[in-house]
Amino acid sequence: MMRASDLTATAVRALRANPLRSALTALGVIIGVASVIAMVALGRGAQTQVERSIQSLGSNLLIIVPGAFNQGGVRGAAGGWDSLTQGDADAIKADISGLAAVAPGVRAQGQLVAGGFNWNTRIEGVTPDYLTARDWEVEHGRFFDEREVAQARRVVVLGQTVANELFPNVEALGETVRINGGSYEVIGVLGSKGQSGFGADQDDIALAPLTTVKRRIAGRRGRGDSVSQISVKAVDEAALARAETAITELLRQRHRTNGEDDDFTVQNLSSIAEAGQEATQTFTALLASISAVSLLVGGIGIMNIMLVSVTERTREIGLRKALGARQADILRQFGLEAVALSVMGGLIGLGLGYLAAWIITSAVNLPLTLAPETAAMAIGFSGLVGVAFGAYPAWRAAQLDPIEALRRE
Repeated sequence: MMRASDLTATAVRALRANPLRSALTALGVIIGVASVIAMVALGRGAQTQVERSIQSLGSNLLIIVPGAFNQGGVRGAAGGWDSLTQGDADAIKADISGLAAVAPGVRAQGQLVAGGFNWNTRIEGVTPDYLTARDWEVEHGRFFDEREVAQARRVVVLGQTVANELFPNVEALGETVRINGGSYEVIGVLGSKGQSGFGADQDDIALAPLTTVKRRIAGRRGRGDSVSQISVKAVDEAALARAETAITELLRQRHRTNGEDDDFTVQNLSSIAEAGQEATQTFTALLASISAVSLLVGGIGIMNIMLVSVTERTREIGLRKALGARQADILRQFGLEAVALSVMGGLIGLGLGYLAAWIITSAVNLPLTLAPETAAMAIGFSGLVGVAFGAYPAWRAAQLDPIEALRRE
């Protein structure tokens, strides 16, 4: 019986005797493993991006916006009219339990001017609860308080992008900006949140007291008691589901929908995140399944080359048997060669797959997420391919008659 070390040395010598053929034989496995690694990394990166995007908006967050409307036979898109009011926000805060913050808001677009610089950005009129609801912090200065909201004070808190554009060489805190002809004092600068999953710059924003924006900036949007949206933060995930149901019922009662379509929409960001994760997981599994076909093609290539190798080395096999090698020794030798080819291809494919994943995720601005279990599974599967597709050639080699093998030219 041949020792394992002798079998390994013999298999290595056989593979090194034809390096180009060995490399081409392993090419299918290399491509298959590299494709699986790259596609799984791409899918995981997309999933991570979705999670980060939702988390950047705020955890355990519900966003209530005006719904689609149908008036006089004319239909309008969601958010296209004023169906939410400050009274709705007050009722939610008073009647719904398990809430950490309720922040009504009004949106506007405006040109901010400071010195020789100007910047067009999104302006939101909010209340102090906005920071809690959106998990945002003031990096420099302070946020306005309830007294300043009640007095409609001309103060503003800038996002990082706006602060950098208007005050590139000086500290924005304490400076004055002009909006719609009025002067506003910069009392704070928000911490950076970066881009959302949709590519929007979340730091390109200016926050002012709700009453200030309604009366001085928003124009039509500032009419009456209306608000553009209401952000509601629950204390935890369990309270979030209860709050969504309770808020929906409360607003239906207040708006007297009477079985008609709701004139508001309650957006649960956790549900959106889960839907996005399920979609990316399905997409990743599909890509990985398609890529795995390359491994099967690589396995067929290994089987073909191993059959050719058996034919070419018939006399060698006969000589080994004549010198006392058993069928099990021949079987293990050729099986080991097939597994070595496949695993070698898997290791090279692993490196190329990680390189491809880095290039692709960098090009499309996705986080690179590498899972060790994916690498282990790819290598293990490539070894399994070697065993499965190398079994028949090894069996053919082991079944050769030594006398007939020695006679063959």
